[in-house]
Amino acid sequence: MSRIGFAGIGRMGLPMCANLVKAGHEVTACDVRAEQREAAIACGARWSPDPGEVAATADVFITMLPGPPEVRDLMLRGGVAEALPPKSVWVDMTSNSPEVVRPIRERLLARGVRVLEAPVGGGPAESRDGSLKLFIGGEADLVDRLRPLLEVLGDPDRIALVGGHGHGYTAKLLVNLLWFGQAVATAEALLLGKSAGLDLGVLRDVLRDSAAAGSFLHHDLDALFAGDYLRSFGLDRVCEELTALTELAHDHGTPFALSDVVARVHQRALARYGPADGELLAVALLEEDAGLQLRAPRPSTSDEVGD
Repeated sequence: MSRIGFAGIGRMGLPMCANLVKAGHEVTACDVRAEQREAAIACGARWSPDPGEVAATADVFITMLPGPPEVRDLMLRGGVAEALPPKSVWVDMTSNSPEVVRPIRERLLARGVRVLEAPVGGGPAESRDGSLKLFIGGEADLVDRLRPLLEVLGDPDRIALVGGHGHGYTAKLLVNLLWFGQAVATAEALLLGKSAGLDLGVLRDVLRDSAAAGSFLHHDLDALFAGDYLRSFGLDRVCEELTALTELAHDHGTPFALSDVVARVHQRALARYGPADGELLAVALLEEDAGLQLRAPRPSTSDEVGD
């Protein structure tokens, strides 16, 4: 059993916290939203409104927060970076910016606190059943030491040590970049197909059984066809991640023209809809531009292609 501090009792963090409690860990939770206290206690965790107090007694302090600004505020203004004791470990599971975390990490390492990044892939369902994908950046010996804890939260076969500090964050951002790009490109193709008179259900099956097939077509397109814009993640957070990648590409001098277009589409959607929940609201914007909606019935199991 480890004494774990857990910051971020939201849609993802609450079930993660509950799984750690079920695994026998002593968990103390905190969140800027005081109303999360009851939910944390109900899952078996202790509660403290003071993140610095939580950090001061933790062997492992986990952050599962909405994004980089919240992590920076918690670690620096919230006093966590100063409160964590030497030899403790900070595990950040936020989809974060490597540049935002760098000075925080350097500050902690100088104090003898070890650091591991493990941003997650998956949604609330994977969070509940402990099957998240973990994109880990850090030192291999620390990953080995924490593996029993990490396997409570993620699928043991999907815990990937990507590289050193910063690499886990970057890998997760790149995965998201390609998914956002797939969503925009697929929507444009489908809107053109519908305008040209193709049946969207038939076109879906043809695309799934072709060289164009990808994760979005197989796993997310039916949600869009049902009118679900995937409201488990905010459009402002999508734009935040795309901005971090744009800056990273600029810093490294690598081509980013196509991804810049994807980022601009999402920025237009943010201007149109505001910081609403919906990873696919950029597609809603494209539907508005075209004056069409992408809707089709879900295929029966026997008719699904490639699943």
